[in-house]
Amino acid sequence: MPSAPAEAAPAAPVTAPVVVPATSAPTAAAPVAPAAPAPAPAPAAASDNKWLPTFYGFVEADMIYDSTQSFDDLAGNASIARKGSYAGDNSRFTFGARNSRIGFKLAAPEYHEVRASAVLEMDFLGKQPTGTSESTVLTSPLFRVRHMAMKVETPYVDVLAGQTWQLFGWQPYFHPNTVQIQGVPGQIYSRSPQLRLSHVFKSDDVNIEIAAAAVRPAQRDAGTPDGQFGARVYLNNWKGLRTTGGTGTAIDSAALGISGLGRRLRLPDLAAAPKGATTKAGWGVSVDALLPIIAATAESRSNALSVTGSFVRGAGIADLYTGLSGGISYPSLPNPSNASPAPAYNSTIDPGLLSFDANGGARLINWQSLIVGAQYYLPIDNGHVWVSSNYSRLFSNNARDFVPPASASKVFFRSQWADANLFWDATPQLRLGAELAWFQQKYVDGVKAHDERVQLSTFYLF
Repeated sequence: MPSAPAEAAPAAPVTAPVVVPATSAPTAAAPVAPAAPAPAPAPAAASDNKWLPTFYGFVEADMIYDSTQSFDDLAGNASIARKGSYAGDNSRFTFGARNSRIGFKLAAPEYHEVRASAVLEMDFLGKQPTGTSESTVLTSPLFRVRHMAMKVETPYVDVLAGQTWQLFGWQPYFHPNTVQIQGVPGQIYSRSPQLRLSHVFKSDDVNIEIAAAAVRPAQRDAGTPDGQFGARVYLNNWKGLRTTGGTGTAIDSAALGISGLGRRLRLPDLAAAPKGATTKAGWGVSVDALLPIIAATAESRSNALSVTGSFVRGAGIADLYTGLSGGISYPSLPNPSNASPAPAYNSTIDPGLLSFDANGGARLINWQSLIVGAQYYLPIDNGHVWVSSNYSRLFSNNARDFVPPASASKVFFRSQWADANLFWDATPQLRLGAELAWFQQKYVDGVKAHDERVQLSTFYLF
């Protein structure tokens, strides 16, 4: 099975390395005449009972200029400040190292055709409480868990338990190559605790992987885990060079994946003391592809060209993107006594998944996205200089239904994003990257807001 490269690690999380049998060198003996030929070393055992630990990660330093004061170092799908506002008319310059990452993988010796492994991976992009000073956020960032999972591989089924990439979108195999901290606008990018079962049907030319997972629900008060499922096809003889994110460079097989999601969401009645609730069935479908247009090898990277793409459609799936709500919030409670301020509605579900429309009915919020990218490795320094470019489009066909006229300037229903990147591997450990990015959002009142970003980043890979 081709391994899905981790976004920032030398190899994918929770994939047990092959145990290499140890061999003992023959010892030198005192010469004896006539000397008989030294016997050949005895064959090594199938397993030497050694545990295989791996420490990996990278140190990243970012310098980011934005034309507005809309984003942190991680832009995600946050709202863009509009022209005419202070934040929309003034720029921002951010220095940070929060996207630096450390990880530890451990593979146990194979036991009766069973391989067990675990991964612990952390970064410093933890969410700070509202009101935390800028200095604290950028110079004393919060340590957080990215991956913390175990995997058991058998000839019949593989079992994964813990927090790792969502199965939806077959992450991170189809992620784009960009200097910008992911997830970028319109990109499915999320990890969650889960229990996953999978199996790979292997042949010389084609591998087919199927998987199903019970995943932490978007709303635990709905009382039901999310269900995710998918199938992925690898073309083993069609391989190419590509980089996921800014750091995970590997030779990988062409692949096509399809995945789906079903979830239950329950919204309490629009009342101060709700007695009932409306239950909705959220859903999502993702189709993803990796196509190496011009092949390459690890020894000869020059002229390699690969293309990635992802199309997603669903309802009640905003949490699978980074920081996406569109600005949609819950309405205030009915206020017959004209109290000021109007009483707030307290929900047990994060905003952006569903809300009440103008008629007071609970409805799911629909989102559809497309993201495509290409990366080309120049015939310079054997392909250790390369360029990439990406484009995404995100759209909601019903976001406007949840917006009262007074809030039309606060909710966007369409966004576009594009970037161009230049990378250089100055040494096997030192990578430099530069990006120009363009963000656009269209608000319900028809106004378009823009941000332009310039980012310079350095990566020390280990």
